[in-house]
Amino acid sequence: MLIVVTGGAASGKSALAEDIACTLAQGRPMLYVAAMEPFGEEAQRRIARHRALRAGKGFTTLEHSTRFDLLRPPSGFAAALFECASTALANEMFSPAGAGGDGGSILAGVQALTARCAHTVVVTNEVFSDGYAYDAGTAAYLHALGQLNQQLARQADAVAESVCGIPVWRKGEIELA
Repeated sequence: MLIVVTGGAASGKSALAEDIACTLAQGRPMLYVAAMEPFGEEAQRRIARHRALRAGKGFTTLEHSTRFDLLRPPSGFAAALFECASTALANEMFSPAGAGGDGGSILAGVQALTARCAHTVVVTNEVFSDGYAYDAGTAAYLHALGQLNQQLARQADAVAESVCGIPVWRKGEIELA
């Protein structure tokens, strides 16, 4: 089962995704695939906060920031949480070690997770509402992210948008514990 969780910045999407993964895993081991690279103090603070939120929940963390087409997740996990597709896409597009910008690498990584885990939860971002004009690189990223999010949603069994910490189910639904 593939579940996509989207939402704006600080919308509660990470906590919702963790709740979904924990509900589906039913106490069995879970894999957390972390895409954020610890560049700068802000990234390090966000990583520390996310680690604290996951503490004691049964997640094993796998840090993987680029080349998701090469992701080979270990077996033995009931659920995987991939955080997040939008960060992974930025890494693929703008890191020298990245695979490029069409989202194909991320889709391949998600496919590898779904092949190994009965339940995969993918977090992504809703960044399309501000209406500003952007430089060519940012515009290309936003276009690629929009395409990636659409592809993930088409493949997903369920899609939730986190709005102020409240799940709004756009496709399917998961009954949370």
